[in-house]
Formats: sequence, C-alpha cells, structure tokens
Amino acid sequence: MAIISIPITNTVSIFEHELKEKFVHSGGPGGQNVNKLATTVQLRFDVLNSTSLPERIKARVKAIAGGKLNRAGELMIVANKHRTQERNRADARERLVEILREAAKPPPPIRRPTRPSLNAKRRRMDSKTKRGVVKKLRGNVHRDD
Repeated sequence: MAIISIPITNTVSIFEHELKEKFVHSGGPGGQNVNKLATTVQLRFDVLNSTSLPERIKARVKAIAGGKLNRAGELMIVANKHRTQERNRADARERLVEILREAAKPPPPIRRPTRPSLNAKRRRMDSKTKRGVVKKLRGNVHRDD
C-alpha cells in the first residue's frame, strides 16, 4: 500500500490515511436517485492529532475554521453541491486544502499604535481655532436704523 500525501504548501503536506470520509444520503428534492445513492461526502480531518501539521498551522486552523472544527479537534467538511460522489469528494478535499493553505500563511502583522506628533497636534488646534473664529464672525448682525 503506497502512502499518498496531499500537498498543502511547498514544505507541508498531509497524508491521505489521516482523512476519514463518510458518504450519506443527500437531503432535499432529487427524484428517484435521492433515496438510492449516498452522494453527500462528510470529510473529517483530525487537526489536533495530525502528525503532519506543525503547531503554528494547527493553532491558525482553530482560529480560521470556526464551526467546522468540533470539540475533539476534527475539521468536518460536508460537500453536496454535485450529483456524484467523486465530484463531491474532490470538492471536499479542495475545500480542506484551501483552509489548510489559509492557515499556513503567516498572520498579518499587528499594527503598532502610533501617536500624532506635537506639530500635527498644533496644526489641528490652529485649524480648529481658525474655524471657530470664522463661525463667530457669522454671528449676530447689528443694523443701525
């Protein structure tokens, strides 16, 4: 039996034997086939116990996956867009790889809070003062009758 790996990035890949697939009946309308064929795919991947993922990616998957990650640490993807098992299976695997690739990207840099310079504060206060003077000049107009 050959070990098949699914590439995520240039350095990270997961092994196919770590994936668990279950085929279930699709819900909704579908005519005669809906009760005979199990075309929906439930793909499970145990993120927390995976030996092929580094810890930083596991941590990011927790943050990214949201409701797709259960308490046991399994990432579950349900695919039922297509009418055949094969296409749903491929769709589920593509979506899994997308999530893992997103998690493999380094997180965006955290913005360091900055403070305005003293000169910028002065310019701001000067413009507010000038604006206040203009508004004050618009005040009451006195007529000499």
